[in-house]
Amino acid sequence: MSQRDLVQAGGALFADEGQDGLMHRIFLRGEGFSAEDVRKSPVIGIANSASELNPCNAGLASLASAVKAGIREEGGLPLEFPTISISEPFTRPTSLYLRNLMSMDVEEMISSSPIDGVVLLGGCDKTVPAQLMGAISADKPAVMLTAGPRPVSCFKGNHDFTVDDVWPLCESRRVGDVNDADWLSLEGSVNTGVGTCNVMGTATTMAAVAEMLGFALPGSALPPANSSARRELARATGRRAVQAARAKVRPQQLVTEKSLENAFRVVCALGGSTNAVIHMEAIAGRAGLRIGVENFERWSSTTEYVANVRPGGEHLLSDLEQAGGIPAIVNRIRDRIHTSTTTASGTSWQEILTADAYEEHPAIAALGEPLSPRGALVMLGGNLAPRGAVLKAAGTHNPALQQHRGRAVVFDGIADLNARIDDPDLGVDADSVLVLRGMGTLGAPGMPEVGHIPIPAKLHRAGVRDMVRLSDARMSGTSTGTVVLHIAPEAAAGGPLGMLRSGDEIELDVAAGTIRHFLTENELASRPAYVNRQRPVRGFARLHQQHVLQADEGCDFDFLRHASLEDDNDREPTPLATSSPDVPVARV
Repeated sequence: MSQRDLVQAGGALFADEGQDGLMHRIFLRGEGFSAEDVRKSPVIGIANSASELNPCNAGLASLASAVKAGIREEGGLPLEFPTISISEPFTRPTSLYLRNLMSMDVEEMISSSPIDGVVLLGGCDKTVPAQLMGAISADKPAVMLTAGPRPVSCFKGNHDFTVDDVWPLCESRRVGDVNDADWLSLEGSVNTGVGTCNVMGTATTMAAVAEMLGFALPGSALPPANSSARRELARATGRRAVQAARAKVRPQQLVTEKSLENAFRVVCALGGSTNAVIHMEAIAGRAGLRIGVENFERWSSTTEYVANVRPGGEHLLSDLEQAGGIPAIVNRIRDRIHTSTTTASGTSWQEILTADAYEEHPAIAALGEPLSPRGALVMLGGNLAPRGAVLKAAGTHNPALQQHRGRAVVFDGIADLNARIDDPDLGVDADSVLVLRGMGTLGAPGMPEVGHIPIPAKLHRAGVRDMVRLSDARMSGTSTGTVVLHIAPEAAAGGPLGMLRSGDEIELDVAAGTIRHFLTENELASRPAYVNRQRPVRGFARLHQQHVLQADEGCDFDFLRHASLEDDNDREPTPLATSSPDVPVARV
């Protein structure tokens, strides 16, 4: 038996009565495990991304104990190991920059360790997709438990104060409308406990994706981080991990065309984060699948937006949890869901929906009365975004701007933006189109969440609260506005965004699915090419610059995708065929 075979053997290796088994048991006995413990099977690893440098994931340290209890209850041996952890607020240059590195860490730890299966403990925006990507590539049975949202807080009489309430205050501070005392009070009022963002941001969106793909138990996305419900979910997750290992349920069996469609339809029904588009394409690629702009738009345009929760709606995540959580959303759009797909509990969605009754609740729009007849995410194309872009048409924005033509005000990078955005002499008015470029996965590097360009101070003071904004960057899932993101190819990869100049006319037409410029081929040819200023010379920065893919391919590394896609690295994407009902494909 080769060393790789021994590693793959997991619990069988620890039970072996020969030299190899003896040596493995010896080392575990030194950690305090009993003779009975070290012979239990299956062996379940616990990939824990808890970190004091990641407040969203800090609560996972205590949840690991409950996961272990569940594993032991089912007769397995739990062995916890750490991985790197990516904090959305703390990581520089951006959290997405390190997502692929974390996925490699997770994959190699799962692949090289003598375990039969794994529990993935993650929470923050990039830890969840990184863990899913790594587990899919390693392809050992995997079950996920996410961190859960942090509690809401109180600020100046608002007892339902959430993270999306912070952004308007930051805008007001910029123009002098928030004093120093209130600014200091805000600092201590926003986060009153561990956990992920307490609105429908990227963390909760990806927790919902994990449920829909069959990695996280149904109903596990929304219970609060420090609740007894989440601790019980942790025990149940441990038990299920043992069962999945015994049944040899492999991740690549879970990620299918149908489960991907289910997941994105739920994201659209939730009013979820634009970041889901990037992460889901990357997750699909690890299983040898491609989604593509056309399918994303097809699924969104035929899925009702029904979750009336913040930031796009009125209610809290706790209200959606009371309404039945993600399963209740699935029930509301069940005519669009492939209910034969498998959940992490081992049953189908059809069985889940049949077993539970879902009552009407204001956090979910009533049947026949959606918040919007289409999903919250709109995929765009056109000559300014030849390989796609995304707009979140939910939340605080001016609907009139969805059909808009104006002149560009171009910023080259975040330093240029910060230096000029509040300049009283900036040539900008309410009809202008703000453009921030050079912030894509190559140019930034890593696509930071800076696409939510602030309204220029002089316009903010005049009452302007939304403008058309374009960028090759990303935007926080807690932000809203008429912001076109993930423009591909990015400026640093030779995309037409890099050829724009201030004063060029730009048109956004959401109904047509386009974002375009009006430059002639001769005008484009006469302009100098955009220069990518990133020149990494060593380490991960060099690896990233040489191998990262564009946003429409999930920003994964070309060599990390499934082997069946290796020949596609230099070709245009070929989206998977969809098994959706016959609906027209939106123009992109």
